[in-house]
Amino acid sequence: MDRLPLHYRSITDLADGIRKGDMTSTQLVQSLLDRIGRLDGQLNAFRLTCPERALEQAAAADKQIRDGKDPGILHGIPYVVKDLFDVKGLPTTAGASLLDNNIAAADSHAVSRLNRAGMILLGKTNTVQFAYGGVGINHDHGTPHNPWSQIPHVPGGSSSGSAVAVAAGMTPLALGSDTGGSVRIPASLCGTAGLKSTVGRIGRGGVYPLSWSLDSVGPLTRSVEDAALVYQYLEGLDENDETTWGRTTHDVLHDLKDGVRGMRLAFAESVFWEDADPETEKAVRECGRVFEDLGAKVSSIEFPEAQQARQLNAKGLIIVAEAYTLNKKWLEDHFDRLDPIVAHRMIKGKAVETSEYLQNNLAWKNLRVKAVVSLKNVDALLVPTTAIPASPTAEIDADVET
Repeated sequence: MDRLPLHYRSITDLADGIRKGDMTSTQLVQSLLDRIGRLDGQLNAFRLTCPERALEQAAAADKQIRDGKDPGILHGIPYVVKDLFDVKGLPTTAGASLLDNNIAAADSHAVSRLNRAGMILLGKTNTVQFAYGGVGINHDHGTPHNPWSQIPHVPGGSSSGSAVAVAAGMTPLALGSDTGGSVRIPASLCGTAGLKSTVGRIGRGGVYPLSWSLDSVGPLTRSVEDAALVYQYLEGLDENDETTWGRTTHDVLHDLKDGVRGMRLAFAESVFWEDADPETEKAVRECGRVFEDLGAKVSSIEFPEAQQARQLNAKGLIIVAEAYTLNKKWLEDHFDRLDPIVAHRMIKGKAVETSEYLQNNLAWKNLRVKAVVSLKNVDALLVPTTAIPASPTAEIDADVET
């Protein structure tokens, strides 16, 4: 049976190949490092790579397997992280040259979890500066190039380099973060799986913050199964993230093989479809028919809470207020050295009044209650992740409000 090229295989397939002796972890790591060397000069997915460290870890992983000491399915599998995640001894720049000397003293919680599982870090990926932008542009470190077009197209943000790295077959897994779409958008525009986890499920300790209320950690992978597998290893208590305290873990892999049979899915006939590209709408509607053929129950609901959420978030008030607070020293002292797209957007948080911020928080709380009621008979919504496909970078690069 024909198999996918090595660089496009899933984590589960790669793990099976290592254990059967079809390849070693060292061979896999070297192959991906070679591919990064060939492609990244054009794609600009990576902020840095760590080949010597990766090959040393791969050799150690191979020895453990030879010695019969196999920690699990992720053992010996390579991965990369968005340059918001602390990795001991490496800089965490958050997409800003101002932080080039910000060397991490310890691994972030998520990196520590994957290291304990035996995964091997290939490097860190480029991001929108301070993770504040959904298009993927960075005028400081450069904008990653969506791999599906010869003409530069935006990759989506802010986990831009992570999505490009997975889509281009330079890694089977990349960690990203999502505050208002920063895993989902680049996953959509680059054609990968992307999971925006619920706040409190995966610890954010050691991840450069944008919004303490909304930040979350999530994987970008080649398949839903891979995303679920990695999530299972990442979920759980993080002593440096109080949102994880007191939560019980749950097994997302147990029923995965059962697929969608019996699930209650619904098209949310709301703002999600406004200005949607006709091909995008057609593709999403077709997904509903596929899910029905697979045994799901598909319906439509109005879901007015989506429109109300858009109205509440018209100014992005929560994120902009918290982002300004977290990055005040850079905005106040080094404004002209920041990416203008991000700086002009983030400085607006200075004008947010305390009462306005608190009223908005309360309104969000009340809206969540309404949404839960509306979704009591629905397991998941079917909507476009992005309303339009990726656009040429040149068309939007000069728009400071993008």
